[in-house]
Amino acid sequence: MKLALCSDGGAPFWAVVDPEADAARPISGGIADWGPGVTRGEGEAALRFEGPARALSTLRLLAPCERTSKVVIAGANYSKHLVEFGVAAPAQPIAFLKAFGALIGANDPIRYPPLTEQLDYECELVVVIGTDEIDLDAPLACVLGYTAGNDVSARDLQRSGPPGIGMDLYAAKSQDRATPVGPWIVTRDEFPAGSPALRLSTTINGEVRQDGTTADMTWDVSELIRFVQARVSFGVGDLLFTGTPEGVGQGSGRYLNPGDLVEVVLEGVGALRNVVGPKTPT
Repeated sequence: MKLALCSDGGAPFWAVVDPEADAARPISGGIADWGPGVTRGEGEAALRFEGPARALSTLRLLAPCERTSKVVIAGANYSKHLVEFGVAAPAQPIAFLKAFGALIGANDPIRYPPLTEQLDYECELVVVIGTDEIDLDAPLACVLGYTAGNDVSARDLQRSGPPGIGMDLYAAKSQDRATPVGPWIVTRDEFPAGSPALRLSTTINGEVRQDGTTADMTWDVSELIRFVQARVSFGVGDLLFTGTPEGVGQGSGRYLNPGDLVEVVLEGVGALRNVVGPKTPT
């Protein structure tokens, strides 16, 4: 089942979507109302449909989360990606928070932040949490489903932290309206059991820059959930970015430019197609 947060210009609403049929069936309530039931495996029985079906092509797809959601980023989770940064593999996962205001939908323009000259891309598997109760013995039981993300990063800002303090990840990765997520959540039951092993890629203007698989993650989804939950509790609707494979602009020096078409594709989920907007002073 595919669950999308949609807008027709009015208040956002959730819907079960079928891209092939160009259909969106609006559902009542927010993710806290039906997320736990869907996560438990109740399927459409957990949903209450509201109103007639809509043409999906007439709707804007928003980032599939709500303003109450936390956005957690797990970094340094692919060994070859660490080589691009010239750093040794850490002994445990690294996690931090991203501002909600950074998120945009699957087709929205990526804002080019005025303070950076090195805007980078990172294709990622994104986990959507579906319950408030996290069973550390069976972490995947709390997963509602998966979506795609592009953790767009300002690399020069990332390196701007004072000596002895470390990277400025907040400035680098929480820039307003710069992080595409979506196009929808695909529920966990659509994937084989266990941590997903899915191909993910990034193309810039049709040129492949990243081409990897989530099977190469150092820490799988279960391990990341355990690590984060021990430090900051997850809740219904929270997002967990899981890291990116090699091929980012940091490694080649080829960063994003205004007008670039950036396409992130996650197997079994879909594509994010976003154009980088003009660089403006504000």
